[in-house]
Amino acid sequence: MAFARLRTAGTPRTPRRRTLTALAAALGLAAGSLGLWAASGSAAADTAAGLPTPDHIVVVVMENHAYSQVIGSSRAPYINNTLVAGGATLTQSYALTHPSQPNYYMLFSGSSQGITDDSCVDVGALQGPNLASELLATGQTFASYNESIPGVGATDCRVDNYAQKHNPWFGFGNVPTSSAYGMDAFPTDFTTLPKVSFVIPDLCSDMHDCSVATGDSWIKANLAAYADWAKNNNSLLVMTFDEDNKLSGNRIPTVVYGAHVAPGSSTATSYNHYDVLRTLEDLTGVNAHAGNAATANDITGIWN
Repeated sequence: MAFARLRTAGTPRTPRRRTLTALAAALGLAAGSLGLWAASGSAAADTAAGLPTPDHIVVVVMENHAYSQVIGSSRAPYINNTLVAGGATLTQSYALTHPSQPNYYMLFSGSSQGITDDSCVDVGALQGPNLASELLATGQTFASYNESIPGVGATDCRVDNYAQKHNPWFGFGNVPTSSAYGMDAFPTDFTTLPKVSFVIPDLCSDMHDCSVATGDSWIKANLAAYADWAKNNNSLLVMTFDEDNKLSGNRIPTVVYGAHVAPGSSTATSYNHYDVLRTLEDLTGVNAHAGNAATANDITGIWN
């Protein structure tokens, strides 16, 4: 599978350089001559934020449920009995707005990019910095795995249970559309995963149109094997939601699971999509922060 790993040129950005020690700089992720991401293979931490240096990060985004509808619910046994029990829960995690689409852009690029609704966007119209462009610029890899997408790189607005509005990468001209795969391409050899990948279930599996139990079963069926592997292979799974049910102040479930995560831990610090983005940027050592991630905070208090 050929992941997007080419440098995207001409992207305007004003990254904020963070002060790193010589050790952290040596462990910074740079591409080799074959275009592969460099894996640290160790538990070395970013000395500024106390973050680990994972080899792979998978982010799965679910839909439209409040924290109290999922965390502690008997309808979500896998999320609670495995991911929460063995991972870290952000008990004060918040989405930023309504409806869905602007939240995806905020999580991916640190800005709504002027998007205020769920209308289909002009594919490739945006050129600003985002998580994928930052990874590509440092020789690292990015991909998305999108359930029910009509084909690799397909930019259709809506096809049955598939919706473009949950795919912010399509809005950016500096992210190759060819990096968007179907879930059938999610590897079983997890060492072949890109540095960061987003997993986007369709409108039923993500709990938008179907139940919490349906979404819980989907995560178990599609990501449990990776989650188990991640704990022993310097990798992470992040589960979050785009927004709540509009009844809970936009408080959403966010759980981090995998290597270097203190099992059963939690943090009551308030975090939002910008903080999650900044943390992903700093976990991967891109030395850049897109949009409002520049003034956001890294997630702390959950790491071993």
